[in-house]
Amino acid sequence: MNRPVKLLMHVCCGPCAVLPVKRFMSDRNIELAAVFYNPNIHPIDELERRKEGALTVAESFGVPLTVYDDCFQEMWEEFEEKSKDGPGEPCPGDEGRCLMCYRIRLAFVARKAKEESFDAFTTSLLISPYQNHDLIKEIGYQMQSEYGVKFHYEDFRPEFREGQKTARDMGVYRQKYCGCIISYRNMLQKS
Repeated sequence: MNRPVKLLMHVCCGPCAVLPVKRFMSDRNIELAAVFYNPNIHPIDELERRKEGALTVAESFGVPLTVYDDCFQEMWEEFEEKSKDGPGEPCPGDEGRCLMCYRIRLAFVARKAKEESFDAFTTSLLISPYQNHDLIKEIGYQMQSEYGVKFHYEDFRPEFREGQKTARDMGVYRQKYCGCIISYRNMLQKS
């Protein structure tokens, strides 16, 4: 009999994790563990809210979740300043900042997957219709090549609304912006 695939999932937040976690936990061929690593999320109280949501979901479904509290606010502020100096100032969904954001997190989880002998890694970002799936997939496969651990791509977007409803029913905090300081400031300007 084959052993289950050991899968390490990056969790961006509780609401995005609900449905992928539920699906993976019901699959006897998968042994799931999760990592909360989101140094892009600002301000720090927002990072804390999202961390608590991720912990709630992990506890509810019995998924081991390792939390890393890194916060790279200075790096993001520098990126924001540099981008104002020249053409191509970031806007919501700007590939420059999203590329950096996805790469930081997927490289981290791929490295952890390799260090801890996981068979594959993935991310809860794959449920959001607001994320750039082509870019996430491209970076995931780059990290697969770089770290020698399989990237599990699955399009969970059709289950996004159900996941949001489940998170709401569970009382899990649901954010109003992507996470980085640039999207945070854009959200404040629109308010």
